[in-house]
Amino acid sequence: MLFCMEEIFMKPYQFVNICSALAKNPALSQRELSALGKLSVGSVNSAIKEYLECGFLQSSGRGLLLTQKGKAELDKYKVKNAVILAAGFGSRCVPLTFETPKGLLKVYGQPMIERQIEQLAQRGITEIVIVVGYKKESFDYLIDKYGLKLVYNKEYSTKNNLSSLHCALNYLDNSYILMSDFWIEENIFNTYEPHSWYSCINYEEKSNEWQVESTATGRIKSISIGSNGGYVLIGPAFFSAEFSAKFKKLLSGYYNHPGTEDFYWEHILIDHLSSLKIYMNKQTGNVHEFENLEELRRFDPSYNEASNSKIMQAIAGCFGVSESEITDIEPIKEGMTNRSFTFMYNNNKYIMRIPGEGTDMMIDRKQEFDAYQAILPLDICDDIIFIDPQSGYKITRYWKNSRVCDPLNFNEVKSCFAKLREFHEKRLSVAHKFDVFERIEYYQSLWLEKESCFIDHAKTKSDIMSLKPYIDSLEVVESLAHIDSNHDNFLFVNDEIRLVDWEYAGKQDPHIDIAMFAVYAMYDSKEQIDRLIDLYFVEGCPRETRLKIYAYVAMCGFLWSNWCEYKRQLGVEFGEYALRQYRFAKDYYKIFNEEKEKILT
Repeated sequence: MLFCMEEIFMKPYQFVNICSALAKNPALSQRELSALGKLSVGSVNSAIKEYLECGFLQSSGRGLLLTQKGKAELDKYKVKNAVILAAGFGSRCVPLTFETPKGLLKVYGQPMIERQIEQLAQRGITEIVIVVGYKKESFDYLIDKYGLKLVYNKEYSTKNNLSSLHCALNYLDNSYILMSDFWIEENIFNTYEPHSWYSCINYEEKSNEWQVESTATGRIKSISIGSNGGYVLIGPAFFSAEFSAKFKKLLSGYYNHPGTEDFYWEHILIDHLSSLKIYMNKQTGNVHEFENLEELRRFDPSYNEASNSKIMQAIAGCFGVSESEITDIEPIKEGMTNRSFTFMYNNNKYIMRIPGEGTDMMIDRKQEFDAYQAILPLDICDDIIFIDPQSGYKITRYWKNSRVCDPLNFNEVKSCFAKLREFHEKRLSVAHKFDVFERIEYYQSLWLEKESCFIDHAKTKSDIMSLKPYIDSLEVVESLAHIDSNHDNFLFVNDEIRLVDWEYAGKQDPHIDIAMFAVYAMYDSKEQIDRLIDLYFVEGCPRETRLKIYAYVAMCGFLWSNWCEYKRQLGVEFGEYALRQYRFAKDYYKIFNEEKEKILT
């Protein structure tokens, strides 16, 4: 009997395929079992003999019946649940993912994640956990439709999918691990699984996918990042209970170790293949991954003319063409307020700007439109093709070989400030004002959590608001100011300097743009800010004006600190930038008072 049990554990694939088939239909012949399980007739004959001797099967007039002992053994291989990772943004599939999480994009009329859920259900797997993050609310309807569970990964914007799987740590057992954004043509799931596996497809060309090498029996023995052709990891995986027990310990260790923020869960697999036994499941031509809109178009032709994206409709409408003529879409690194991407039309390259999360609460797009109307005659800003005062969508011409200002290169800063001052001296006006104190209160009113992450926020706010009587007492001539005078918004284009992105622009003391540049550049010394002021005031800066700019630095730092807290609560983190803005508020409030005392004495 011991020999027989060892044979079963040595050949789980054979055991699961034969016994699960007989559990459904005891009348299957050995030749039929051979065909179903892709086994030789001889191996089926030999296995059935062993299973009869072990007491897992018994003969009857109906055929080969699975005994209670056999059912108990087979249940060890029963799939318990599925974990679907759906927290990420899917940046390579912009602009579609600006509106819809990638897993909810439809292929031939069905959301990709729903196809997987229904394929799992066909095999009796209804315990499903989805780890969500980006646009988490979009997935809520799935709870009612399929009776599944959502788990929120609050770190989705700062960590990779290792953190998402960690959120589902307690669910790992005999489990499928899926990504929400794969399209699986033929159902590859099973009620029972004999061993752990990872779906692999054969790529003939060079790619950035993770290439695998396996033994003659199909066990994965190595994984390398980047492929020169061959089988790569694409699609679902299955963890056996034994595999999960080992993996969960490793997952906790990796998650809690500093420096793993960018890790995929597969990094653990790479490091521990000797102890984590997992096999290739070859699925070439069956499992599909869509990296971008172009790949979706090739697979599902409906995307050529109708992507169901308002953004694509806006671009096509702007140029009066079909969506198919908008090509070569590439995401640009996410900005602090907005998201952007480049695209090609008629051999010309353009940039499309899309307002980011919560932006509709923070920026009046009609006011932005008015600011652009005021400055367009000066020919100093973006090359605007289209701007919508309702949605905030903006299309501009792409400037090849342009570069942003380096805030530590004061020769470049000097040139930019000459341009900035030239603009200020135009004394343009708009109807709306950018009131820093009002915006401080407003941004804080938007917070979802009423307590700040800074323990002394109330005192700091009191200090900053105490500057208002001083600011109100100043005799300043207000005119249109850029407000968002980030060094990244000064572009060197051939022999010109362009000042772009005027969404915060409004009537204000123009000198506030000097303070804004300073806090965006995150200068770490007063000497740098004094040098900045001197680059603007080439004729020399009066002490009272310098004092005023110190106050503006404190005010602007606190303003953007409150702004960062709101964005953080929406799931968008700014790391050091957020911390430095708060420090500007505190440090320059102190500097302002020290310098004011010097002037008075």
